[in-house]
Amino acid sequence: MNEKQSPNEKESTSSSLVEKIQQLGQSSVPNAPDSNIHVLSIIGQVEGHVQLPPQNKTTKYEHLIPQIVAIEQNPKIEGLVVILNTVGGDVEAGLALSEMIASISKPTVSVVLGGGHSIGVPIAVATDYSFIAPSATMTIHPIRLTGLVIGVPQTFEYIDKMQERVIQFVTSHSNIKEEKFKDLMFDKGNLTRDIGTNVVGADAVEYGLINEVGGISGAMSKLNELIEQNKQSQEMIQ
Repeated sequence: MNEKQSPNEKESTSSSLVEKIQQLGQSSVPNAPDSNIHVLSIIGQVEGHVQLPPQNKTTKYEHLIPQIVAIEQNPKIEGLVVILNTVGGDVEAGLALSEMIASISKPTVSVVLGGGHSIGVPIAVATDYSFIAPSATMTIHPIRLTGLVIGVPQTFEYIDKMQERVIQFVTSHSNIKEEKFKDLMFDKGNLTRDIGTNVVGADAVEYGLINEVGGISGAMSKLNELIEQNKQSQEMIQ
């Protein structure tokens, strides 16, 4: 016996199909199985206290903060993967996200795909273990402000203190030496008409900024390993 869809069911199926095409550019999307691992993506520009133009691809930090709190509170989630392809963005928002990721009690792993530039560097190193794709890059440069700036010594002292916060966070959450990180940050010959250094995959690992060159499979394997270690340590405590 052939079953027929009612007009309402047909309309619902059609609208769902159109929505998938509009949002994802394809009609069928593979569904992820129920997992004990949460994936947090930081794409485009990290948007902070100022709203960016609509044509900019952004990650709003006020959207990520509740997610990170939920990850910490949800007993079903045992690990976190942070996927980065970002040009950077708001310094304070980026540092806030970095501090939150670093303070999660569950195992965390990051993967830099494409780019983890500017304030994306502290976010990438905030996890327990970090990966970078062979072709991915990370731009390390001094903090800069846009817009109206009051030309007084206190302004430059404020920028210097903010920059020191970034340096201290990165050096305390990775294996790179402070002196080396500052050398990369203030290098004049690497970037054309700018100060800083563009660090590619293997170089980021050599400098101690990132733990390993790899991708998603490596990150998932490492995270599962950390989850097992975490379970064993909790069992020993109990």
